[in-house]
Amino acid sequence: MPTFKMRDGTGSFRLKFVVEDTDRHGNVRVYLRKPGHAKVRLKSQPGTQEFLTEYRSALHGAMPQTPAAAIERSGNKGTFKWLCEQYYGSAEYKRLSSRTQYVRRRILDGVCEKDGSKPFALLEPRHVRKMRDEKSETPEAANSIVKALRQIFGFAVEYELTTRNPARDVPYIRSASEGFHSWSMEEVAQFENHHELGSKARLALALLLYTGQRRSDVVLLGPQHIKDGWLTLTQQKNRSRKPVTLSIPVLPELEAVIDATPTGNLAFLVTAFGKPFTSNGFGNWFRKQCDAAGLNHCSAHGLRKAGAALAAENGATERQLMAIFGWSTMKEASRYTRAARQKVLAASGMKHLSRSE
Repeated sequence: MPTFKMRDGTGSFRLKFVVEDTDRHGNVRVYLRKPGHAKVRLKSQPGTQEFLTEYRSALHGAMPQTPAAAIERSGNKGTFKWLCEQYYGSAEYKRLSSRTQYVRRRILDGVCEKDGSKPFALLEPRHVRKMRDEKSETPEAANSIVKALRQIFGFAVEYELTTRNPARDVPYIRSASEGFHSWSMEEVAQFENHHELGSKARLALALLLYTGQRRSDVVLLGPQHIKDGWLTLTQQKNRSRKPVTLSIPVLPELEAVIDATPTGNLAFLVTAFGKPFTSNGFGNWFRKQCDAAGLNHCSAHGLRKAGAALAAENGATERQLMAIFGWSTMKEASRYTRAARQKVLAASGMKHLSRSE
């Protein structure tokens, strides 16, 4: 958050959600970047009354709510900026969740700031690879650019604005990281030993581990989702495009923890103010509970992975894992069943490596 000096010399100030960006020419630009909204450039001279008026207007009344407003000027037809405007107004874009819209818009607007005036028809795979490789130190960010360009050009092909998708055959960067750490059962026991039965932290762990759902789903679960021993929910991921509704039995371990814990009326997990958690807020809170238990490397998502591994090691098939975790393809499920089979086969076959046989 930058600090600005008043032009009349009366002091300095800082404004919430205001950031500075430096473009490729070294020019410093000031933006209002409010989470969940498109960023708005503040063009008045910082430190002037005009600047403060523009800031208040953007913050309280003129904050653009539509994706197209994120682009400063309407692009000329045929430019990449123009293509973004068409995409932002499409049914395909509007079906995305608000979070996905926000993230994708930020990525594409970043491309527009640099290359928005160029004809989108001239974009080649080599240009996409260059944009990807510029972010190669952060593979997730690099792959997000490729994904966003695949989506917008997929839209352009479908609506006959172009005949090809230059990002389609540009591969993602493969990360050496395996992602979130998957909890071991020893780590689960360590967490349980620190957080006693009846605590909110213990309930959070049980909901994550014994339902196998993401934190964005767990924060919404409440008594109304359970009937006759079954928990039914519609997953938040891709809810607007390809909703996945699951019904899973409530395990005795989970039922025992719920019965022993004070909960909210519509959400099992609530904040200190009695309100349901947001997904990010819960993630930050749960991370602190992990730290308190001496598990600094553990997170909420890692419990979903641990649950999948546990189920696979106990003999769950790929189809069964898909039914529990809501995966639409066998790709993710097979990763866990392969690992489980390797462990079982190694246990039974290791005797053949012994010299005493």
